[in-house]
Amino acid sequence: MNYRLIEAVCRVVCTLLALFAALPATPASPPTDSARQGLPTLAPLVNEVTPAVVNISVITRSPLEDNPLFRDPFFRRFFNLPDRPERREQASGSGVIVDAARGYVLTNHHVIKDAEQAIVTLKDRRQLQAKLIGADPGTDIAVLQIDPKNLTALKVGDSDAMQVGDYVIAIGNPFGIGQTVTSGIVSALGRSGLSVEGYEDFIQTDASINPGNSGGALVNLRGELIGINSAIIGPAGGNVGIGFAVPSNMARAVMNQIVRYGEVRRGRLGIEMGDLTPELAKKLGAGSLEGAVVAAVQPDSPAHKAGLRERDVVVALNGRPIRNAAELRARLGLTPIGEQVELRVNRGGEARMLRAQIAAPQEYAPGKGQAIPQLAGLQAVEIERGSPLYQHIQGLIVSAVENNSRALHYGFRAGDVIYAINNKRIRTLAEFQAGLRAAERGYT
Repeated sequence: MNYRLIEAVCRVVCTLLALFAALPATPASPPTDSARQGLPTLAPLVNEVTPAVVNISVITRSPLEDNPLFRDPFFRRFFNLPDRPERREQASGSGVIVDAARGYVLTNHHVIKDAEQAIVTLKDRRQLQAKLIGADPGTDIAVLQIDPKNLTALKVGDSDAMQVGDYVIAIGNPFGIGQTVTSGIVSALGRSGLSVEGYEDFIQTDASINPGNSGGALVNLRGELIGINSAIIGPAGGNVGIGFAVPSNMARAVMNQIVRYGEVRRGRLGIEMGDLTPELAKKLGAGSLEGAVVAAVQPDSPAHKAGLRERDVVVALNGRPIRNAAELRARLGLTPIGEQVELRVNRGGEARMLRAQIAAPQEYAPGKGQAIPQLAGLQAVEIERGSPLYQHIQGLIVSAVENNSRALHYGFRAGDVIYAINNKRIRTLAEFQAGLRAAERGYT
C-alpha cells in the first residue's frame, strides 16, 4: 500500500475542509412552511403580525376654512358664501398597536394633523374611535389610544441592531385600498435631510411604501417592529423603491414622553454641530468621517460645563456610535431633561470621555416678545447681543405660545428658533412678518 500517497491525499482533504470552514455562512433563507411542502414563504410571519397593524381614517377641516379671504366677512358676503363653511375632508393612513393592554397605537403626526375625528379599523373589521394622546412634529410620531378590548400588539424591536441588507416587510394601507404587505431589505441607515426642522435618523428600505402607508409597520423577520413608515421619494407620487421609516427606538422614546407628559420635552446640551468632511477630518485628526464636529459651545451651557470645546468630534453617545450630526441631534433631542449623557470625543486625535447633564431649554419672559398677528397666540423676539445664541444662530426665538392657540395647534413651542419662511432665510421680526404677508397673498 502506498502510504505516502494516502498521506498526501489526507493533507489535501484537510486543507479543503479548512478552506470551506473559513467561508462566510450562507445568508439565511426565507422561512418555510412545512404544511406546504417546505416552500419558502412569509405567510406565517404575516399572519402573526398583521392583526397589530390598523387603518386610520381621519376627518379634517377643509383648507378653505383657513384661507384668510374666507375669514373676511366682506368677502363672504360679496360672494354670498355661508358664514361657517361645513366642508370636511377625509384622508387615510396606517398605525401600529404597540400596547394592547392600554390600547396605544403609533402612527405619524402628519396622518392625524388637523384631525377632528380619527377612526381606527382593525384587521377583523372592528371600527374604534381613537383619542389623540399627543404628537411630535419633529419626529413625525403621534400616539393614539383606542378601546383595549381584544387587541393584538406588535413587539417593538431594537432598530439599532438592524444592518443594511436585512430583510424587512412593510405593512400599511396604500391609497386607502386596504391592508397590504410588501417586502424588501434595509437599503441604508441614518438617512436625514428630508426636512429642515425634523429630528431625522431614517431607515431607508426598498419595500414598497406608498401614500396611505404612512404610520404603518416596518417589521424584521423575527416579527418585531423596527420602524414606522413615514416618507417616500417618488417623483410621480408613487413608489420608486426609496422609502423611509422612523426607527423603532426613536418612536418608542417619543411615545414614552408623550404618554408621560403629553408632549416631547426636549432638553439642551448647548452646542452647534456639523458633519465631517475629508479635509476637516484630516485637520482634526479624526481618522474617519464618522461623528459630529462641534462648531460652537454656548457659554454656561451643559456642554461648556462638561468641558466640550469647538472642533471636538463627538463619536459616541452613551456608548452607541454616532454617524453624523443629524443622528447626534436626533438622539439628544429625545434625551429627557436632567438625564446624564456620556460623550466619547476625539480631540486632536486623542479619545476623551465627558459627562454632561441635559438642561431645560432657555426660558424667555412671556411679555418680552412681539405678537405675530398672522400666527395667533405666538410671540417672538430677535436674537440680540448678550444672548448665548448671538452670532451662533440667525433667526428669531419663539418667546411664548398661548394655550389652545392656532400657533400651538401648528406645533410651535416656546424656545423654538424660526430661521426661514418658505425656504427664505430671516433674521428680523420685520422679515418674518413680511414673509407671512407674502404667503397670505400667495407669493413665494
